[in-house]
This record gives sequence, structure tokens and C-alpha cells, in this order.
Amino acid sequence: MDQAHSSVEFSVRHMMISNVKGHFKKFDVVFTGSPDNLEGSKVRVEIDPLSITTDEEKRDAHLRSPDFFEADKYRSLTFESTKIKHVSDEDYEITGNLSIRGINKEVKLRGTFEGKIKDPYGNERFGATVTGEIVREEFGLKWNSVLETGGVMVGSKVKFEVHVEMVLSEDKQAQ
Repeated sequence: MDQAHSSVEFSVRHMMISNVKGHFKKFDVVFTGSPDNLEGSKVRVEIDPLSITTDEEKRDAHLRSPDFFEADKYRSLTFESTKIKHVSDEDYEITGNLSIRGINKEVKLRGTFEGKIKDPYGNERFGATVTGEIVREEFGLKWNSVLETGGVMVGSKVKFEVHVEMVLSEDKQAQ
């Protein structure tokens, strides 16, 4: 994975009127297979919850706490694909197991193959974007606060987007 050209981003409703966005600074994506045969490939993503940032340190500390990720105890969020299905053109459906706080659930994600190139240094590269949405409470992320005017502080649905640029290794498996 080319860390400098990859990202894991998310957004969640705040106070029922806006969205808070953030990202994880430390993560790894391992792709086994070929960009020419995505349906026969596998992907594993590992994210360090201690690396979460929303550009607000107090909120980030709260997200790392037992109220949310309990990052000192659960040191990674993981996704491991079980099936990649071609849907149309460059679009794919990716089924796999997502694990957060020790809770493992099957999820379906949307993927877009962004293309394959040979870079100026002779390396083969390819890119992909993966999007999805989860209900955070299903993964033990249950903290919330009821607002005086009705509604809640933090929305249930978390939307995320992963952009990844991979460099094919000598054995032609992406790393």
C-alpha cells in the first residue's frame, strides 16, 4: 500500500444538524490477488483506533475511550473480505467480516476500481475506492446523550470511505 496516497475517512451526524468528519492516520491494507481478477482476490484492512483524528483533541480522546473504541483494550479494527463480486463497469460488491471492539459482523461494501498504471519508476500500481455504512451500536459503540430539544448527540449511522493506492510487488501480488 502506498500510505502517502491512501486514506480511511468517516462521517457521522452530530446533534441531528451537521456531520463530523474524521480519519485514521495509521492503517494497513493487504491485497492478495491481481487487479486483473478482482473477483478472485482478497483484501484485509487493519486500522489503529488510537490514530483517530477529527481535529478536536477532546473529542478524539473521547472516541479512544471505553465510551467508543476502547482503543487501549481493542488495538485494531479489521475487515477481511470473503467475496468480491463484479457488479458493473468498474463497480464491485465486497462482502466480508468487520470487527470492532471484538464484535465481528458480516458487512457489504461498495468498491470502485480506479484503474491500473505503470508509474514513472517502472512500478505497476492500481487504485480503488471503497465506501460503506454501519450502525455503530451494532459494534458496541453505544455512547450517546439525549438532547434537551429531542434527538441525540451522535447519529447511529457511520459512513466511511477508503481510498487506496497499491503497488504490485515482485511476485505480482499487491502489497
